Amino acid sequence: MQLCLALDMSSREENLALLKELRDFDIWVKVGLRSFIRDGKEFLNEIKAINPNFKIFLDLKLYDIPNTMATATQECIALGVDMLTIHASSGIEGMRAVSEVAKNSSLLIFAVTALTSFEDCTFAPIYNATIASHAKTLALLAQEGGCNGVVCSVLESKEIKSSTSLLTLTPGIRFEETPTQDQKRVATPKGAKEAGADFIVVGRPIYQAQNPKIITEKILEEIK
Repeated sequence: MQLCLALDMSSREENLALLKELRDFDIWVKVGLRSFIRDGKEFLNEIKAINPNFKIFLDLKLYDIPNTMATATQECIALGVDMLTIHASSGIEGMRAVSEVAKNSSLLIFAVTALTSFEDCTFAPIYNATIASHAKTLALLAQEGGCNGVVCSVLESKEIKSSTSLLTLTPGIRFEETPTQDQKRVATPKGAKEAGADFIVVGRPIYQAQNPKIITEKILEEIK
């Protein structure tokens, strides 16, 4: 299992300072919408300047018509990132288009099933299904569409791993004493490991800690 650090802080300077503090750790670096829209592709270069071995996870959650998703993926490959997210709800044609573009590169494609901010009562009015059943359905489509993995909560990871050959990436990772905030389907690093997750995403529990380095060490110790 590998750790993805979510760089979601309120400024580029704060994000870079955190990375400098954690530069010696073997981690992935997740750049989401907030940071990428604000700081752009130069921010990706600054991450690599701190530690060239950092793997960059560009969390854009693409959702559009197949051609638009495919051409956007081409641009992401040109940026030199290592992982990209799309929405499985964009459909199998969109996932196939993206996977076809990425197949001759090193870029990993992960399809989002159900955001971890959802619970069944908010998910059902949109998808007319429970999270557990629909996440599995979308994961099967993602596998057929050629994706490398899916984004899901720890609660769905074990079932998806047993039904597909996909990797799973699980956000919403918290320690038991950590507030869940806007996340609904959460779990501890240990719980993610038990569920067979391949990647965990941790943001606020690390960057809001008094000592991010100690927390990062604690997480890596739990998941090794």
